[in-house]
Amino acid sequence: MRQFIVLGHDAPTTPDFSLDDLAGGAGRLDVLCRCVNSAFFLSHDVREDVRVHLVLQDELTVRFEGSELRHLNPDERSTAALIRGALEQQDDAIGHMEVESSPGVHLSKKDFDAVLEEVARESTVVQLHEDGDPVVDVAPPDDPAFVLSDHHDFRASEADLLAEMADQRVRLGPERLHADHAITVAHNYLDTGGFVDY
Repeated sequence: MRQFIVLGHDAPTTPDFSLDDLAGGAGRLDVLCRCVNSAFFLSHDVREDVRVHLVLQDELTVRFEGSELRHLNPDERSTAALIRGALEQQDDAIGHMEVESSPGVHLSKKDFDAVLEEVARESTVVQLHEDGDPVVDVAPPDDPAFVLSDHHDFRASEADLLAEMADQRVRLGPERLHADHAITVAHNYLDTGGFVDY
């Protein structure tokens, strides 16, 4: 199982946002939607062995489960609609107990700490960061969970938690990448069994 935890610092926690303004009025939800699409989509197929956790403002988490997903299309707007549908169900999520809003889409009131602690019990936690070790020097882990931030850097509290919980801190290349591009490169790294060189 490959997992991706993406922190959405400005992402909405209520469903009252427009699907026509994801980059502005929806707190850069477009970034998170692109991450979901990069995590799951192949050409004419979906990766079923992938799980994505979108942590929204350290208050709510939307979990996408590849083996259960239906109605996910390769465009930001329809992905945002699935997230909005999950947010509409948040009154039914009790604490860390999830509610399923659509097949393969679950919402809980988990913060980053809770998600990371849960994931760390079953996966190798890998922080993707431009200051990490070159990925070419690191063997691909079994059951990795990659942690990324949106268009903002990790906050100090998040960085401290990752310093404590992450098993590895790696960079995927010599240049900073958008979060969704980093996910694509991470998949390629795992698909090929590791890189030979940049």
